[in-house]
Amino acid sequence: MTEVVSPVYHQASPTLTVPDNINPHASYGVLKKQIKKKGLLEKQPGYVSRRIASNFIMLGISIVILFATDLVWVQLLNALFMGFVFVQFGFIAHDVGHRQAFRKTETNDLFGLLHGPLLLGMSFGWWLNKHNEHHAHPNEQDADPDIDFPFIAFSEQDALEKRGLFRWMVKYQAYLFPFLVMFESFSLRFGSLQFLLTRPWKYRLAELVLMLLHFAWFFWLVFAALPVQTAVLFIAVQQAFFGLYLASVFAPNHKGMLIVEEDMNLDFMLKQILTARNVQSHPLTDYLYGGLNFQIEHHLFPTMAENKLREAQAIIKQFCAEHRIPYYETTVARSYVEILQYLHAISSPLRAGA
Repeated sequence: MTEVVSPVYHQASPTLTVPDNINPHASYGVLKKQIKKKGLLEKQPGYVSRRIASNFIMLGISIVILFATDLVWVQLLNALFMGFVFVQFGFIAHDVGHRQAFRKTETNDLFGLLHGPLLLGMSFGWWLNKHNEHHAHPNEQDADPDIDFPFIAFSEQDALEKRGLFRWMVKYQAYLFPFLVMFESFSLRFGSLQFLLTRPWKYRLAELVLMLLHFAWFFWLVFAALPVQTAVLFIAVQQAFFGLYLASVFAPNHKGMLIVEEDMNLDFMLKQILTARNVQSHPLTDYLYGGLNFQIEHHLFPTMAENKLREAQAIIKQFCAEHRIPYYETTVARSYVEILQYLHAISSPLRAGA
């Protein structure tokens, strides 16, 4: 298909307001019919299984390196590599949580439990609950959990309401953001335990046991292979890089895009498109982002498997161009610049003494 070249989706900056020239007759049903006709919503068990096998091979390589040498510099590189592998496990948990891989819900849940509590030490149920809320209310004030942080603000009003240490952190949030996300693994575990201890969930007991098994196998593996000081350093670097890499994938998706206010009358389709940022596709980018660089396509069709997103993008770009719907896509580097510029601008009233 020849790509339609249109200024509608080749913009210089993100959409931060709702345009008034969008075709009011744009129909999600029509778009979905085009997507289904191409077979892009079919489950992809073979593709996901190959990714799972590839991830376990990489974990095996990392474990071999753990026991092969005590050289600190080698193990620091290995810690980065294992952090990378853990994020790949996270992508699988994300995808089976969206039921992209297998037809049966139970099969998706099985792989979610394997990758969530056992391999990553985080609750699959907690993530499902949180992530479904995000998909239902992307960038929506007081509804999207992904923009609800005590130490980061995504609107000036939110920034001005911060108090104490959190107010100081928000004041300089653009500078602190890359360092704060290194602690993401602690946030994931805290949220998981809070959920499992206070909320009903059919796999609650299983997840608690699997999380204990995660910490048992992970700490045993590292301390059995390395001297204590090197082991502690390995874990710190591995967990920090896990958080940094995870944030580098998820932050470009919505941060710095349209914040949905109460008075905005947006239907499902417009809310998903206008609040999302795509990062330009390249085979390496697609792999490193787990397909989440196709954020618009993913939010419109969350059950669509990663290997179908590129094909869907051509259809969705065409649809947006025809209906004058802004479709925002930018480069990897530019996406991070936009995020930091946005965070810096949001906190400017605090730096001005407000």
